[in-house]
Amino acid sequence: MLDTGDTPLPAGHRRGRFTLLAVAGVLAVTAAVTIGAAVVGQRSQPPRPVTSAAAPAAEATPAPATRPGELTTGPLMANSPPVRVSIPSLKATAATIALGLQPDGAMQVPDSATDVGWFTRAPAPGALGPAVLAGHVNWKGRRGTFFDLGRLTPGAGITVDRRDGSVAMFTVTKVEQYPKDRFPTDEVYGATDHAALRLITCGGEFDDTTHHYRDNVIVYARLAHAHPA
Repeated sequence: MLDTGDTPLPAGHRRGRFTLLAVAGVLAVTAAVTIGAAVVGQRSQPPRPVTSAAAPAAEATPAPATRPGELTTGPLMANSPPVRVSIPSLKATAATIALGLQPDGAMQVPDSATDVGWFTRAPAPGALGPAVLAGHVNWKGRRGTFFDLGRLTPGAGITVDRRDGSVAMFTVTKVEQYPKDRFPTDEVYGATDHAALRLITCGGEFDDTTHHYRDNVIVYARLAHAHPA
């Protein structure tokens, strides 16, 4: 995961499903990306989790989206990079960008409050396996696209526009919060039998000593509808 250690937003902007002291800072992600399209079944080692003040959490051995002979469930789409993500219930929408690895193996972060990063070593949203999108809750004093991510509830919709003109529509299945030193790498990046989506950002209390947020908020979703180009 990643953490930039931004200062929290003013008190009047603090909110969140998890009673955050300040939902600011940036995503914390145990993934990283390089520019380019994802290829199902050819994912590399998940990026090393990075904590704000301690040793990284244990790494997980990556698994292919499915194993030979296994069946898949639900709709599937061909790989095509995402270009925009929208969360209607939060009135949030943002362009998506590709993110690379930092020298320490952690994921780079978007350089703006509005952009959302796509882990390009995982599947594209709509393709088989867990696609990963990560964004800021706050960046340099500005509210990020994922500021209210912790308020999502099961059943909420997430729409991803893709480069080929198709649209992937996901339904949220659960929303969880985890301490950064116990990031659920296997659950986020492990094999699935369907087209899955994970949205990741920071949450929890702000640590004034380390200047990082202590937790991650992760939204889990699965593809509900695939609209062709």
